[in-house]
Amino acid sequence: MTGPGASAAAVVLAVVMAAAMVWAQAPAAADAYTGTASARKGTARVSAPVSVTITRYASDAERNALLAAVRDEGTAGARKALEAMPDAGVIQLGERQTAIKFASQRPTGSGRLVTVLTAQPIVFVGAGLPDAQPRAGFDVALAFLDLQEASGIGELAPAAKIGIDDGGAVVTEDYGATVIWLDGLVRAR
Repeated sequence: MTGPGASAAAVVLAVVMAAAMVWAQAPAAADAYTGTASARKGTARVSAPVSVTITRYASDAERNALLAAVRDEGTAGARKALEAMPDAGVIQLGERQTAIKFASQRPTGSGRLVTVLTAQPIVFVGAGLPDAQPRAGFDVALAFLDLQEASGIGELAPAAKIGIDDGGAVVTEDYGATVIWLDGLVRAR
């Protein structure tokens, strides 16, 4: 096509291509859930609101680099690798917000399992004190979310160690002796 119509078509095509490129680069809508974090020890029970917002999931290369860092240096290697990653969202426990540095997901029989890691502990819960002090090596936090279509449950280790056992499986050690459950997770609107 030549003439005035050709230049108008070229302009329209350029605008459409530019819009398509911007759309492709725009982040997908956040994958966000809210619920309640709770722990029980004996007759004592404590709970707080929790929200998990994931803005991006890790690539296979990021996952492999993180696993290599854990294999080589344990929690210290994980923390270094996580600190170098761009933020992947935020986890908020009560009023405390902590950047998520790694998020991955894999399908399960009835939904998906989402794993998130931070490059720092969220809070030290345990040792019988509300203001428990840090202990060496508990330098990351992690959460596992078992999500269905729009709801789910999970578990949070707000201060943890991470490693790889002799069989190659990822293992974690939680700072506290009490499990923090994430209940009533629903997709945020």
